[in-house]
Amino acid sequence: MIQELKTGGNTSLSSSKGSVIVTHDIDKNIDVSLTAFLVTDAGKVLGDSGIVFYNQMEGPNGIATFIPSVDSGSTKTHKIDFDLSKSSGGITKIAVTLTEGNNTGFASVKNLKAEIQVGSDVIQLIPSSFTTENGIVVTELYLRSGSAKAKAVWKGFAAGLDGLCLNYGVEVEAEEKQPVQPVKSVVNLKKTSGKVNLSKGEKPILIEKTTQITASVSWDSGTDYDIYALVYTKYGKQIDVAMFGAKGVPVLQNFDNGTVEHMGDVGRGKKLGWGKAKKEASKTETIKIRFNEDIIAVVPVAYSAQSNGSGSFHKYKVSMCIDNNAGTEVTISAENANNNNGIYTCVPGMLLNTPEGVIIKPIEMYSTQGSENRPKLVEGADGNIEIVMDKGPKNNYK
Repeated sequence: MIQELKTGGNTSLSSSKGSVIVTHDIDKNIDVSLTAFLVTDAGKVLGDSGIVFYNQMEGPNGIATFIPSVDSGSTKTHKIDFDLSKSSGGITKIAVTLTEGNNTGFASVKNLKAEIQVGSDVIQLIPSSFTTENGIVVTELYLRSGSAKAKAVWKGFAAGLDGLCLNYGVEVEAEEKQPVQPVKSVVNLKKTSGKVNLSKGEKPILIEKTTQITASVSWDSGTDYDIYALVYTKYGKQIDVAMFGAKGVPVLQNFDNGTVEHMGDVGRGKKLGWGKAKKEASKTETIKIRFNEDIIAVVPVAYSAQSNGSGSFHKYKVSMCIDNNAGTEVTISAENANNNNGIYTCVPGMLLNTPEGVIIKPIEMYSTQGSENRPKLVEGADGNIEIVMDKGPKNNYK
């Protein structure tokens, strides 16, 4: 069944479980994001866990789950899944909102549409017209006398995310965060070509920025290492591109229509019997990178899957190779790894996007013993991107 719901209208849902889907035309001049606020009868969140967005993708008990946006043709699709039956701790309502991060106003967002999907039912939310508003409450999902209901709100806020946060009781810092500035090349850094080996402590190098750069992690067969990429955008967002999830972070193989793409999980060597692995050449997983002006940095990460049990980066000769497919290959090996079998994560290096080319910084950082948490990228006081180990979400079992 298809139903239309105009602004201010309410309707009952046939199930407490479904999805809210928002679509609009792709435009490089706009930056639309979806955020859900989990609120009480007083209309306020109970804390940080009451905000579901790209950097905190799941609410308490799974009441709301953020799905990364997808580009298809000329359309961008945003989605959030909900299950009102999992309401707890005083949460009675989910407010699904949109923000436009470039402050162009939603008048510049063309063909904006929204709908609620519950089973085979589709409820089309007819939008209002907007001008300079940079934040919108699209719909509210709530329980009333045990029944799931929805309201088409389409209320705008000129202040964007700040206005939405204040509306739902979230404290907002007075100073608005500005987009991260593009990285400037190091003075007198000449472009390097050919095959290069880098080690921790050596100076960064600059390579030619081609249309496609690959970052590959290799290891001796017989175990299962993985590569994933942390992507930092000029809007201060971290995106995890990985073939396995982490707490609150779903699997994402392809970011921004192929800007950063994982080329597939190769797994471990085949077993021939109890404790015997088939002898193979070294294994390799690859991330493809197509730098654009929105990408500030890409940090490939090597990870030893939990199903490996023990096994060190030193033992399996883990290394990363960055190839611009134009004659330049840069290899960073895990030279400083020891035989500690409780170290599961290694960051060999960082790729920084600059107008002159791609800067490669040898990092070789390791997680603390026993940690299954991902690294986190932050902008330092000097504007540079920094890696903080063990402060990201915990990896799912693999």
